[in-house]
Parts: sequence; C-alpha cells; structure tokens
Amino acid sequence: MKVLFIGGTGNISTPSSRLAVAKGMDLYVLNRGKAKVEIEGANSIIGDINKPEELTELKKYDWDVVVNWIAFTPEDIERDIELFRGKTKQYIFISSASCYQTPLSYPVITESTPLCNNLWDYSQGKIQCEDRLQKAYREEGFPITIVRPSLTYDTVIPIAIGGFNKYNTAQRILDGKEIIVHGDGTSLWTVTHADDFAKGFVGLLGNTPAIGHAFHITSDEVLSWNMIYKILADALGKEAKVVHIASDFICKVEPSFTGTLLADKAESVLFDNTKIKTFVPGFKATIPFSEGIKRTIKWLKENPEHQNIDTETEAKIENVLKIYKSFAT
Repeated sequence: MKVLFIGGTGNISTPSSRLAVAKGMDLYVLNRGKAKVEIEGANSIIGDINKPEELTELKKYDWDVVVNWIAFTPEDIERDIELFRGKTKQYIFISSASCYQTPLSYPVITESTPLCNNLWDYSQGKIQCEDRLQKAYREEGFPITIVRPSLTYDTVIPIAIGGFNKYNTAQRILDGKEIIVHGDGTSLWTVTHADDFAKGFVGLLGNTPAIGHAFHITSDEVLSWNMIYKILADALGKEAKVVHIASDFICKVEPSFTGTLLADKAESVLFDNTKIKTFVPGFKATIPFSEGIKRTIKWLKENPEHQNIDTETEAKIENVLKIYKSFAT
C-alpha cells in the first residue's frame, strides 16, 4: 500500500510513521527537509506542499492513502483537493478534538458531538476544513476520513499552561517555583501517548469502510488535572507547588491562554472510543500517563535542546500569579 504523509515527523505523527513502516506500508514522507527526525524505511520527498514547483516528484504517483498532518485552513484543503482529486483512494485530514462543542451540553464526547468552538481560531479553522471536506465527499465522492486527536504527547509535556512544546512548567517544578493549575484541579481530562494513538490511526490507513467517517482516538484513562500535574512532578522527582486559579481569571489577566483553557481544557471531558474500536478491532491504549510521561522526561533530558523555556510565557505565568495574589491577600 502506497501511503503519503504530508508532515509525518512531528510529536504525534512520528510514531504513526514508524508503525506504518513496521506494518509493511510503502510510506513516503513529504516535508521541507528541516526536521532532524528520520523515519527508517520510509521514502523521503523534500518539498513544500505550498509550493507547486517543488512537488514534481510527488505528482508522479497515485496513492492508496494521503494523510495531511499540517493542514489548518480551508485554503489548505482546497489546495489538497486539487492536488489529490483522482490521485488517492483515501484522504485523511488531521483535525482536532478541540473542535467539539464548547462548552459541552453533555460531558461524554462521541463523534456525533456537535462541532462548535467560537473561542479559539485554531479550532474554528479546523472546523472549516472539515466542512469543506464533507462538501467534497457529498458532492464529488472525494474519499475523506477525518481524525480528531485530543491532547496527544510523545516528545512534549501535555499540560494546559507552560507545557506542550514549552518546558516552562517542568522547569518551574524542578526549581521549586509555584505553578498554576486551572480551576480547583478536579476537572477530568485524558492524555494519550502518541504510540497508542498510532495503533488506532494506522488501522485506518486503507480502511475502506472508514471513508466518509470521523474518529477521535484517545486513551481510556481519565485523570483529574491535579493528578496529571502530580504525575508530572513525580516523573521529575520533585513535589509541585500548586496554585489553583480559576480559568476565567487566568484568561482575563492573560487572554492568550484562552485557547488552551476556556476553549479546550477548562471543563471535564470524557471520550467514548467505541467507534475507533469498532473500525479497528483490537485497538486499545495501553500506556498509562505515569509510564508515558517518564518516557517523555527521559527523552527531554537526552535532548536538552528541546527543553524550550519561553520567556514570554514565563512572564505571563508570573503576571497571573502576582495579580492573583494581590486579590487573594
């Protein structure tokens, strides 16, 4: 099976690339050649998807599956429809679970949960992409499958503030500084290791019954945010000095946190994975956060250049703490 990944060397996509190769797929990875990650056994195509003059090699092939890991706007989708119309048997768009209704009217999320998030431009862009693809599927049979990852990690720290591709909160824990946990920390969330995500995702490649469908792929482990931060601190070998601050207060002081909090992680969410388990029999997430985050911390220690301390984020964390304490005293 000839598969094209547009992207394929990122935090979520790298394990999927490696598993696709391990499953015997003829994988081609298109990127600009700037990523240091190499996918052993995959074919590399150097080029920018936004520059048609660099896609000569890509256009030589017909594909069984095309996956775009880095599409964010309807313009990206229009480009891909033009590029791959009649050239692929399946087109998989990586959307986001942040597209689901915010705030939720019902806490258990299935793929039929409405898509509506007016608080985050990122989510709105992904919803518009899905709308365009659904139109292409209905009107011309463009063979889409939509995948909505939630908070998925491998080489990043999956927390709400000062994490993901930033090392700020981890370093604050190591330095004995206070960290912010939104709300009272008792709301529920699910974090998913990218190796587990890959098991479900690769099972959708070339999966003809999955055409026209949308899926989320998450762990079934449910943790409170207090537990997530405690497990992170344990992996770092430290005790976290937690300050609980209401999400709306945080976002009023620093509006740039709205996307990751009020638009995404401020309320409890429970994912129902029945659909992916039905289409990919045997799929099961097996890596608990307590194990997965230790892998992540180990990797970050071995690759210190990825311990990114963002000075702007650090200043915002300090500002929220300062203003909160001025009201609390």
